[in-house]
Amino acid sequence: MRRYDDPVEVRRGPVGGATGREVAGDGGPAEEGPEQFLWRGRLWKVRSVVAHWVETAPWWQSEGVQAVVGTDGEPGPGARGRGADDLLVERELWRVHAGRGGAATDGGGVFDLSFDWSDGRWLLVGCVD
Repeated sequence: MRRYDDPVEVRRGPVGGATGREVAGDGGPAEEGPEQFLWRGRLWKVRSVVAHWVETAPWWQSEGVQAVVGTDGEPGPGARGRGADDLLVERELWRVHAGRGGAATDGGGVFDLSFDWSDGRWLLVGCVD
């Protein structure tokens, strides 16, 4: 998988696939997720959701933790009241199969899209095409 850190514009809508209910399947409500995204001037349509998960930021590398732990294992000068916010940072990841044309016209690719709840941004973070 190639890694990226590219901003993308995402249109959300009902999606089906491995983690959500099929849109026309059991009649239940479909999960809402990325339906289309614009990456490098090209529009990609999500065909299915392969996986969906939430992960926390690498809090152990943050400035807040360094202030609490210090560099030599002793508490740093900013130890009081720091580090808790770093534990709350989460991003939502969607692994999707998407293509630029109809299902029969191209093979498409598998993309990892990340939504950062702290700033409301979408990023394309990985691609296999």
